[in-house]
Amino acid sequence: MGQDLEHIREIIASGQTILGIELGSTRIKAVLLDDSYMPIASGEYQWENALIDGMWTYDLEEAWQGIQGSYRQLSENVYDQYTMTLETIGAIGISGMMHGYLVFDENDHLLVPFRTWRNNCTGDAAKALTHLFDYPMPQRWSVVHLYQAMLNQEDHLPRIRYMTTLAGYIHWKLTGEKVIGICEGSAVFPIDLTTMTYDVTMLEKFKALTHEHDLLWQVQDLLPEVLLAGDEAGILSEEGARLLDPSGQLLGGVPLCPPEGDAGTGMIATNSIGPRTGNVSAGTSIFALIVLEKALSKVYEEIDLILSPTGRIVALVHSNNCTSDLDGWVGLFSESMTRMGMTVDLSKLYETLYQEALEGDADGGGLLAYGYLSGEHMTHFDEGRPLFVRSSTSRFTLANFMRTHLYTALGALKIGLDILLKEEGVKVDRILGHGGLFKTPIVGQRFLAAATNTDVEVMATAGEGGAWGIGLLAAYRLNKEAEESLDTFLNERVFKKLESSAIAPDPDDVAGFEVFMERYKAGLSIEAEAIRYFK
Repeated sequence: MGQDLEHIREIIASGQTILGIELGSTRIKAVLLDDSYMPIASGEYQWENALIDGMWTYDLEEAWQGIQGSYRQLSENVYDQYTMTLETIGAIGISGMMHGYLVFDENDHLLVPFRTWRNNCTGDAAKALTHLFDYPMPQRWSVVHLYQAMLNQEDHLPRIRYMTTLAGYIHWKLTGEKVIGICEGSAVFPIDLTTMTYDVTMLEKFKALTHEHDLLWQVQDLLPEVLLAGDEAGILSEEGARLLDPSGQLLGGVPLCPPEGDAGTGMIATNSIGPRTGNVSAGTSIFALIVLEKALSKVYEEIDLILSPTGRIVALVHSNNCTSDLDGWVGLFSESMTRMGMTVDLSKLYETLYQEALEGDADGGGLLAYGYLSGEHMTHFDEGRPLFVRSSTSRFTLANFMRTHLYTALGALKIGLDILLKEEGVKVDRILGHGGLFKTPIVGQRFLAAATNTDVEVMATAGEGGAWGIGLLAAYRLNKEAEESLDTFLNERVFKKLESSAIAPDPDDVAGFEVFMERYKAGLSIEAEAIRYFK
């Protein structure tokens, strides 16, 4: 048995490992880190949202099934590799899909099913609050969902006693603490950059709205406490330990870091928390985070403003739709091959089709697609209809088909990024890509470079995602030295030894993407007609 293996066994036995758990849009993933903050074991659980009574939602009972399933798989992974039973852990971090709406009554009962980031039904509230606060208030934000429920005069409103996000909810049940990380918290209700807590002026303005609707509670009394990276955020209770590990092997008493959404953990996982850095997370949805040097010149409804886990102002460009429709097409190709009697390696199929896109025309050959499985706020659609369109003169090849679908996965995002990079003149030294779109080498990276006309970097850890990111925040909470900033911790202890690869934008790709975007914007009326006529 090698020395490295013995060392890992020692840190498992002594409880020096770090556990990160993220509840993503398609999977719940658990990652165990060693004392060099690298993954040594993992487990995951696949899940999907459902459209129920017009709302995209996830069942919270399945959330716990997924957490327990991913942790059990991780524990089995530890035993198989190291012949060790996982009984104690150094620190734990919880991450989840950002924003959304979870509200509870005085008995801690969920009042309505979890309303996720994917719902585009809060447009009236978003516009009203943006005007009232003179601050961008996206449809996904928790307080926007709350105000929309007020506009709808929903029956559950008088009974609300607590409002949080998915990450905040899981953390609460594990520790008993009603807290939230500042990045996630800044999308629950706007934060004052001076006090690093909820903006008092905006709270007072919202107070007038609650009076108009005859509600007796004050919104500040419903909100979780906001914490910065490194702050104490609670201890895993014995009840919480059983929620994670029903087998009873895991002991309580483990410290947790403040829970964060996938925006914050994406910033951590790509070491993009300093000014002029950015990252793009691309999977079921896609979002870009750019750390700003100064405030934007005005309010843009396409641009969210949130804070980093350390409290820096960040521009967030979010698109509800990225690879879901593309995944559907790959599934169709796989089904066709299976019907032909072939054995299909899905990973190989993705790699082959993605690489084929590199052979396509720079503009996608005149093809057009929209992967709008759900509504898309960036282009002002409350609903979506996936579409593929071509003319008689389009170059309909597999390479152009794949390039068009990869381009369109970035299309709505590019609209928002163009505001930042072209209109506002925001400077970005580097953009890091992570998530499923970047698993196939070069392809997603090259097309994102074309969309942003900026160098795009991908790290060897790009596939680890938010579970690793929240694990790093838990490691910082446990192991930071006095006065050691998160920037220093990440730069010196984590990322200094990690390899990455960068791709510069190809001028032909950049020009071709611009041509594609002209077609994309002009064709939005086709999408509107599809929504109107195809139910």
